Amino acid sequence: MVAFHVLRGVTIPMSAPEFYAGLARRFPERDGMYFLPDQVAEYDKKRMTVKEILQLQLFVTDESSAIQWLKQQLAMKPQTFQELHPQFMKEIGGWNKQEKPLELSELLEQNFLCYDGKEDVPSQIHSYLSTNFKELRKLPKDDLSLKAKAKDRWYIPDPNKAGDLEKLRERALLREFEEYKQYQKKFKSTDKFRLEAVRAGFSKAWHERDYITIINVANKIPENILHEDSKLMMWHDGAVTRTGGS
Repeated sequence: MVAFHVLRGVTIPMSAPEFYAGLARRFPERDGMYFLPDQVAEYDKKRMTVKEILQLQLFVTDESSAIQWLKQQLAMKPQTFQELHPQFMKEIGGWNKQEKPLELSELLEQNFLCYDGKEDVPSQIHSYLSTNFKELRKLPKDDLSLKAKAKDRWYIPDPNKAGDLEKLRERALLREFEEYKQYQKKFKSTDKFRLEAVRAGFSKAWHERDYITIINVANKIPENILHEDSKLMMWHDGAVTRTGGS
């Protein structure tokens, strides 16, 4: 859908958080999937016949896959940094050598929320704790013992509240992209850069019709990295076409 809009020079009418919020408002959700009303009834029947839905194994190789891995972990169980960190360290052994390594703390802060114990326990954490701890069942969200158990756990933001978090992350990515714009040389094969920052920068430049910036930064990126990323190639090829290049 993104490619359809980009190739036709049409502005994408909504952000990712807005899209997911719309899905949540319009369709029932089960196990990370969305259904039509008649489909969800059938799925619920089938779901009752199996003990557990197995998640596909994600291989963490870059920032994007790391975020998806964290979403998978936190969807199953809201966790503290201390719980996540040893798992995360085991997963990043195959990190792309040219992708800038990111700390777990940075990934969490830019993409997820941490419960500070002050307000009522968020629904995601409340559901997990009340299901898995007998002593916490049927407790209200403002119960002190529940809040103590929930404190410092990271969780996936509600789609309706994810917009502000997305904006903060985008600002951080664009700040890094500005550094790449100022970089005077072509990236060496040993240089590390943040691919998500390049994607964010290309997207912004495309919407602003700043095709020269896309081409200039693309020329600094090693060709194998550029050609292996379908999103970057989509913006780059579109920019070349619109500037009359080939």
